[in-house]
Amino acid sequence: MPSDLPLTLQTVYAELLERARADAFSAAFPSGGSFVAKTQRGRRYWYFQQPSAAGRGQLYAGPESPELLARIIAHRQASERQRDRRGLIAMLVRAGNLPRPIPMIGSVVAAIEQAGVFRLRGVLIGTVAYQTYAAMLGSRLPAALLQTNDVDVAQFADVSVAVADIAQPILETLRKTDASFSPVPHIVPNRVVSLMASSGVRVDFLTPNRGRDTEQPVPLPAFGMDAQPLRFLDFLIRDPEQAVLLHGAGILVSVPSPARFALHKLIISRRRRLGDAKRQKDVLQAQSLLCVLTARKDPELRSVWREAFARGKVWQRLLTEGLADVEPGIRQATAHAVNAPPVSS
Repeated sequence: MPSDLPLTLQTVYAELLERARADAFSAAFPSGGSFVAKTQRGRRYWYFQQPSAAGRGQLYAGPESPELLARIIAHRQASERQRDRRGLIAMLVRAGNLPRPIPMIGSVVAAIEQAGVFRLRGVLIGTVAYQTYAAMLGSRLPAALLQTNDVDVAQFADVSVAVADIAQPILETLRKTDASFSPVPHIVPNRVVSLMASSGVRVDFLTPNRGRDTEQPVPLPAFGMDAQPLRFLDFLIRDPEQAVLLHGAGILVSVPSPARFALHKLIISRRRRLGDAKRQKDVLQAQSLLCVLTARKDPELRSVWREAFARGKVWQRLLTEGLADVEPGIRQATAHAVNAPPVSS
């Protein structure tokens, strides 16, 4: 069962997250340029204007918010504090027994972050994302130490067009980590949705599918990649949250909210075959998060449950069947939290 971290370590993680945000902003927008605002559909968006010699023109910074404006003001004064951040991570891992990814996976996620994928509203999903929730929630989670060779990144296709910016070449960036990275052949010729190293580490790019199931990849212009469309993914990656992956000096990533992650795991677990190890892992990860969220009376859990339930009978059936696989105590606590009828196994 999950167990809460001491308050001091929760404070350490909050400080680490804020430093990672500040440092990531500074790293993405080097000195020598300036910020300019553009108004689109009545809302202001900020871009970083580099000198023409830099050769990249404008970089997308994000929609205007008090937090973004504060970071713009402090941009020139922000400094790298790598050593301090490494110390905070060491404290969280040693004293809190929090999970960190295997070194190769950490290096791959760092390369993806450096390429600008998360700045351009990519979302880290899957087991690597789950590893960030222990620190985010301040609770030791079962199965958080499970490792994977897969790094899954998702983005809405319309968002990929709207940001009007492009990440650094992702394959080239990954090859700086491992020169053996290469495109994985796809069933559709000349389309690339996955990159893989000889070690077996794989990076998959995904995007929501709102129509019929299809193998036809969808372009993600912001990443210069194609993506495999998946059903139910739009629910998972809506309104993501920032988190720190505990590798190196900390990697600032975007991940699904814990409540969305948990319910999405319940849904997709029912799409896998009985006895599939991935199905068991889906249920275990959902169960661990639901235990924490229900104990804390997280208001988002009921909200996203209602959102999913409103999507129709298929969603209702998959959610209910997925919840039936959860341990009885957590199952009933979840049903109570979302104001649903009791669910039996």
